[in-house]
Amino acid sequence: MLHVDMDQFIAAVEILRRPELAGLPVIVGGRGDPTERGVVSTASYEARAFGVRSGMPLRTAVKRCPDAVVLPVDKPAYDAVSATVMGAVRSVPGVVVEVLGWDEAFVAVEADDPETVARTIQQRVLEATELHCTVGIGDTRVRAKTATEFGKPRGTFRLTAQNWFEVMGERPVRDLWGVGSRISQRLADLEIATVHDLATADDERLAAEFGPRTGPWLGELGRGAGSASVDDTPWVPRAHGRETTYQQDLVAADEVEAAVQALAEQVVADIRAEGRPCARVHLKVRFAPFFTVNRSRKLAEPTWDAGVIAATALGLLRGLDDERAIRLLGVRAEMVPPEGGY
Repeated sequence: MLHVDMDQFIAAVEILRRPELAGLPVIVGGRGDPTERGVVSTASYEARAFGVRSGMPLRTAVKRCPDAVVLPVDKPAYDAVSATVMGAVRSVPGVVVEVLGWDEAFVAVEADDPETVARTIQQRVLEATELHCTVGIGDTRVRAKTATEFGKPRGTFRLTAQNWFEVMGERPVRDLWGVGSRISQRLADLEIATVHDLATADDERLAAEFGPRTGPWLGELGRGAGSASVDDTPWVPRAHGRETTYQQDLVAADEVEAAVQALAEQVVADIRAEGRPCARVHLKVRFAPFFTVNRSRKLAEPTWDAGVIAATALGLLRGLDDERAIRLLGVRAEMVPPEGGY
């Protein structure tokens, strides 16, 4: 199977629209104004060389790379280019494509020479969009996804059971897909530092620390094992959410209530387009300076009522009993499942 990943996708789309930016450090995020609150959506390779990373506050990114060109996020443009990319991938004979997002997909192939298929995909994407992609080749989803990082940019790389430990064995567990800083720290507390350490760790020990499902899954991840299936079933959203980072912290109760109501109304418009009402409300709040909390509550009955959704979110917020100023609010409506389920 293959993992197709566009190279610096958002930045590449912007550079394609503004060829004069080629070779320059480019940062895309927020409204393109580093004096405002906002985070980096993506950065060109030239900006990444200065330590700029996705999710970083724009102000920090510009401090690291003062000469960067900072651009606003243009979601409709990325949606359109992504659709063209995925169409080009699907045009390759004999493939099954599972889209993961704007810029990546798993691809099932029935071929003795997957490298040839990978190069065909790269050529078709380039012809359709003038953009480059990297293709990871593997015998599981984990290995294909991991292989992509070794092929960046514009290349291909193969990871299978035969070379997994040769390539990955001595690397830190943080390099594994799905292992973040918190899990890697908890693994370190168990004296599990490398991929090989994790792969050979006792499943019972991992289960005791992480739970009966997550623990053994982590061991499997360390071995690069797992599913090799690709599902091309059209994606059906489970929820729609909206969030806003406020340029001035929200302090007064009426400010907070108005902000939550506005988010709830936007969310209702989104779920109405899906034709499925809200069954559970999720709240995201980031207190100043940067402390984030998530909470959720199931509704007694599904609803389209923005007032009910807003009141539920406010109830979750008040339940935190935290009087700090608010930097960000998010409201998400989890919808009832479609007929037949997901």
